[in-house]
Amino acid sequence: MESYRERLWPAPWIALVAALAIPASLLTFAPVSIVAGAVVGIVLTAGVIGAAIASAPLITVGDGMLRAGSARIPVALIAGTEAARGDDARRARGVELDARAHLVLRPDIDPVLRVALDDPDDPTPYWLLSTRQPEQLAAAIAAAR
Repeated sequence: MESYRERLWPAPWIALVAALAIPASLLTFAPVSIVAGAVVGIVLTAGVIGAAIASAPLITVGDGMLRAGSARIPVALIAGTEAARGDDARRARGVELDARAHLVLRPDIDPVLRVALDDPDDPTPYWLLSTRQPEQLAAAIAAAR
């Protein structure tokens, strides 16, 4: 039974950025064929949007486990959590980031949750997870522990 479930869907503006492939393809293929340029642009746009949707990681808490993307860890090995937004989140993703940390980050999702680990056999000091609801994820982890 899951107490928390969040799919990190891409933000809608990703589709707008991907749609820039259409005018770029039209300009590139204009000497050959406007129709070919439009078709290539539409296919590229659909491919980028499809890849962004297909690669959207899932974060769940349930059955005594925290799952983030393809990784999972028992909640008993979690020492604590810390939510960050805005400048704190940027620092957590940047200058304060430990290279050994496990990352599940989306560039279009600002808040992050740092999940500190207490596993002597694991060299990973913490997980850093993008989440639109860091406080609810932290509460679900605390309740599961």
